[in-house]
Amino acid sequence: MRTNWTISLAATAGALALAAALPIAAQAAEKWYPYPVEVWDPPFNMDSPRKTVDYVPLEAASKPWDICVSFPHMKDAYWLAVDYGVVDESRRLGVRMQLVEAGGYTNLNTQISQIEDCVARGADAVIIGAISYDGLNNLVKEIRKKGIPVIDVINGMSSPDISAKSLVSFGEMGYKAGEYIAKRHPKGSGKVKVGWFPGPPGAGWVEAGNKGFQEAIADSDIEVAETKYGDTGKETQLKLVEDTLEAHPDIQYIVGTAVTAEAAVGLLRARGLADKIKVMSYYFTPGVYRGIKRGTILAAPTDSPVIQGRIAIDQAVRILEGKPYYKHVGPKLYVIDSKNIDTFDRGSSLAPDGFKPTFTVN
Repeated sequence: MRTNWTISLAATAGALALAAALPIAAQAAEKWYPYPVEVWDPPFNMDSPRKTVDYVPLEAASKPWDICVSFPHMKDAYWLAVDYGVVDESRRLGVRMQLVEAGGYTNLNTQISQIEDCVARGADAVIIGAISYDGLNNLVKEIRKKGIPVIDVINGMSSPDISAKSLVSFGEMGYKAGEYIAKRHPKGSGKVKVGWFPGPPGAGWVEAGNKGFQEAIADSDIEVAETKYGDTGKETQLKLVEDTLEAHPDIQYIVGTAVTAEAAVGLLRARGLADKIKVMSYYFTPGVYRGIKRGTILAAPTDSPVIQGRIAIDQAVRILEGKPYYKHVGPKLYVIDSKNIDTFDRGSSLAPDGFKPTFTVN
């Protein structure tokens, strides 16, 4: 990693010098970088030391590589943001991209068969937003035996055969959400009940997010009245929130996925509870953005999902071309609330207005 680190710094300096020589219009089109990220070293262990660097991608691919991208679903705007990242970066680098989505977190077998089909048709690299932390390990092993790079994006996998990871610590995402409300209710200030909705059971990001959230509130007066897991479809999350409100009418916070937060806002308004129960998400979407702007959602950390998608594409191309790359990298995390909602970098966290789900780049 030390060798790659040195070469990468030199490559970064060269890329910045080249960017300075480009016409203004060309620079504007590539404005997303350099972008502050954290690099885990040794890689693939969230407990490893991290160093902060400015990420600079390649200027262009040497050939139109064929990259397969697999998502758990495209049911919410979070994955639309990742979609925009992989689509726009594929176009910028000049590579082909085909995206498949499995339809939800209960469809692990669908994701596996979709990826197998991608490989069978000749994909040069595979990027996976995994449905299951452990459930794709055999598949990854088989793909790597064929000499095909596999990039772990967003969700996390336990496979030791992964080529690179473009993701953040969802434990830290959960921690930041818990820390935010814990600071509002320190120990001794009076017990406050929270309904907690971490997401689909078995997904790596969910288990990490739950652990981080619980750790953050451990030494505060926040009490989790109920933890409810479920798919990130709006109907599923709405039902979970309804059930929790029936069982615990005295809760004062609803904290969970972005879909949970969006569903809760409408439900609380309809029941006249919007002034009594506060809502928070532990990741960021356009619906959460609007909620924070309107004062119906308290806050949310962002993991800059557009950037994670972009970096995954760049990692794949670098590996295919034998160029230096960071094995484990993710954007720096920060919380968005009413104080910075008008000043944060929207393009790193949200797809542009009007962007529609896009599945191919040729």
